[in-house]
Amino acid sequence: MQSELKVALIQTPLIWENPLENRNMFSQKIKEIPSETDMIILPEMFTTGFTMNPEAVNDKEGKITVKWMKQIARDKNMALVGSISFNEKNKFTNRLFFIYPDGTSKSYDKKHTFTFAGEDKVYDSGKDRLVFSYKGFRICPLICYDLRFPVWARYKGDYDLLLFVANWPEPRIDAWDTLLKARAIENMSYCVGVNRLGEDNNALRYPGHSAIYDPMGSQIVFSKKDEVLYASLSLKQLKDLRDQFKFLDDRDYFSLEQ
Repeated sequence: MQSELKVALIQTPLIWENPLENRNMFSQKIKEIPSETDMIILPEMFTTGFTMNPEAVNDKEGKITVKWMKQIARDKNMALVGSISFNEKNKFTNRLFFIYPDGTSKSYDKKHTFTFAGEDKVYDSGKDRLVFSYKGFRICPLICYDLRFPVWARYKGDYDLLLFVANWPEPRIDAWDTLLKARAIENMSYCVGVNRLGEDNNALRYPGHSAIYDPMGSQIVFSKKDEVLYASLSLKQLKDLRDQFKFLDDRDYFSLEQ
């Protein structure tokens, strides 16, 4: 079992509703990522931006992007993760794909669609949380607005790393910073958040603030620039902190009716 997970977070502007140009742009950035990296993380809806008009994009683009992700993962021998607007049987979802280096995959559909922007009217909401293992780490991937709902992200003895991909705009960026840190502290987990930069066609600005927090809430990396952020996460450190402080043993147990 591997005790260190080397991650790369790509923080960049996105090209509005243009999957081909976004794939080409990310391909160039990914070429430069060092071979020792284990996992590359892209933002939410990384091929289109946060569009509420998915019909503007060819409905085959989702499958084309998944094929591209699988090829990148194999070529780089790294895991690749990010969410896209995905059309399946004429229903759209904001779907996150985690692609293993061998090309196999896991997927998660965004549970909390962003009603303020009308996402609930365009994209079907997911029903199931996803937790999977990769190189010894148990990972729980979530998407943007999910960050505001601590019960959905709550540690159940099942993960070591919370992973959020997002298009989180500048007017509410303080909430992004605060909640990423809170999710790390309350769950004694690593918490990774990857946001985008630039401005979309709705005149919303995105300031980045991609970051990683350790299980005590200390910031490991943070950026406002167009760049790739790198970090090495220690499973031993995580387990030592959980064993030392045992805060999670005192958590409240409850169940909710959905």
